[in-house]
Amino acid sequence: MCKRVYIVIIALCLLVLSGLECAAQQVQPAQGKKVHLMPVTVYEGDTIPFVRLPTVYVFKPLVFKNKRQARQYNKLVRDVKKVLPIANEVNRAIIETYEYLMTLPDEESRQRHLKLVEKSIKEQYTPRMKKLTFAQGKLLIKLVDRQTNSTGYELVKAFLGPFRAGFYQAFAALFGASLKKEYDPTGKDALTERVVLMVQSGQL
Repeated sequence: MCKRVYIVIIALCLLVLSGLECAAQQVQPAQGKKVHLMPVTVYEGDTIPFVRLPTVYVFKPLVFKNKRQARQYNKLVRDVKKVLPIANEVNRAIIETYEYLMTLPDEESRQRHLKLVEKSIKEQYTPRMKKLTFAQGKLLIKLVDRQTNSTGYELVKAFLGPFRAGFYQAFAALFGASLKKEYDPTGKDALTERVVLMVQSGQL
């Protein structure tokens, strides 16, 4: 049997195994051997294993002028790791809320649902927000803009109206923050973008 045919037969076996029900994966193979199933794909007529590799980012090594700069960078990494998950949650909540609103029959029911959402968000996130530092709060506002492509002010205005958006903006301004802050990945937020990408890829 030629080598090419042998490889094709193995690949076909993998294809058949990958189509088995999950329950079949729980069956213990003979003699205690482990069986690993993997997805396959067809490339130029050949069926081959398909493995999705994580993205790896390569940046120019950072050079710090002094220990203070190094400490600031380490603090940025800690802050991103803390608030990025919250920004991701906000993004998912916005998508889910929007999709659900589209299923409601009229504006009255949508507004009623939005009030419930606002109450739920306050109850869920207020304790977590209180644990953030001022710098982490400002970073969160920017990362929300990054993850949702909308500033915090735009999001509040779209869902709760301009009056409520103005109220929250004024409240944020009392603490020297702004819901209108935009994320600038290629400018002043370039270092933050680098950290975000590396955190997302598991490199930090």
